[in-house]
Amino acid sequence: MSTRPSVCERILAPRQMFITFARKRSLEMATTTMQVNEERKPLLTPWRLWIAVLVVMVFIGLWGAIKVLLHGLQVTGLSDQVPWGLWITQDLTSIGLGAGAFTFSAIVYLFRIKRFEPMARIAVFIGFLGYTSAMLALAMDIGRPDRFYHPLIFWNMHSVLWEITWCVILYSTVLVMEFLPILFESAFFDGKPGWRKFGHYLHKAAPVFAVIGLGLSMLHQSSLGATYGVLSGRAIWFKPSLPVMFIISAIAGGISMTLLLTLITGKLSNCRKITRELQFEISRIIGYIILGYMYIKLWDWAATSYYSQVHAETISRLQATTPYTQTFWWLEIILGGLVPAIILLYRPLRHNDRYVMIALGLIVMGVLVNRWNVTLSGLVAPPQWSPGVLGNLVVATYIPSLTEFAVAIGIAGYALLGFTLGARYLPLYQARCEIDE
Repeated sequence: MSTRPSVCERILAPRQMFITFARKRSLEMATTTMQVNEERKPLLTPWRLWIAVLVVMVFIGLWGAIKVLLHGLQVTGLSDQVPWGLWITQDLTSIGLGAGAFTFSAIVYLFRIKRFEPMARIAVFIGFLGYTSAMLALAMDIGRPDRFYHPLIFWNMHSVLWEITWCVILYSTVLVMEFLPILFESAFFDGKPGWRKFGHYLHKAAPVFAVIGLGLSMLHQSSLGATYGVLSGRAIWFKPSLPVMFIISAIAGGISMTLLLTLITGKLSNCRKITRELQFEISRIIGYIILGYMYIKLWDWAATSYYSQVHAETISRLQATTPYTQTFWWLEIILGGLVPAIILLYRPLRHNDRYVMIALGLIVMGVLVNRWNVTLSGLVAPPQWSPGVLGNLVVATYIPSLTEFAVAIGIAGYALLGFTLGARYLPLYQARCEIDE
């Protein structure tokens, strides 16, 4: 049987060869163009520079941590009079700013208010980073990190700190369970359906984790305030309202941190992560929470300062000369509370992303200053201090050492590096983003 090509095939053969050659040549040119573009891509991009800065911060923290492990707490500025300082402040702030995890988890999975669901994943991730940062700070502050397991074995059920330790450990476990489904949906597990299926089962248990997380969070957030509030020998601390204020400030700070990082991520990627309607609603809720917190805060200050047996004028003068007064009024009350509340509750300002981000940043700063003021003002003032006590009292001093700053910088670098990589590689936002105009 003849295999000679037909007339049509002989006529079309040159054309077919030309098309094949053209396609091959076009592919080669495209590959060459891509290689040239890769070669022309600058070595030092903003992304790489930011990652390099964060890595340097982490290594600075490692240097400080090694010094603490080798020489103990003598390399710090802590003393018997001021045993808690920068690291405890960072610990309390990290836990407070990570409170958005239990707040949004309870709202979405427990109370089933689904319009807040786009914020659930990012809130859990920020909470995970916040609590791991807190545990890193606490590991340095206890002086003997090798004895971290002692509260798990030697129970002291009369200690508030023991209860906080257990709650933080258990809630961190809950955060890991809530974070794993997000991790298993990332591109790293594309070829591993078993892990994806396991993450799906964990996500189905989200309401259970939300209930457990809500209970544990309310316990340890309030107990952090009770750690100070139950000490009758420290007149600045001793107050029943401190646990309540710690919970409310943590909720406000946690939601603010979650929304702030969401807006920053959207601005940098030119892609809005949540709808403007949801942003406005969350901003308004934060404003009302801050107003409630300010009411309790000012009521507590008035009760402490004016309702005593000493004349009100004398009490006011003493209040004006107590430690950390300026940071209390300017940074914590005015800039950290009243100004953000006005911005978030006044409609024209609330609809401006720039003003909203400023307000959220001020709230985060206010939570940090509050934790610093609560811790340090009660320690540097002697136990005999009271708004109704006259006389010259010796005030202790505390200046964080270089090693303390190094460890704090390293922990902050870890949290920022984790969030930067997570925002780039993890599916933290379920909905497809909108172009931010």
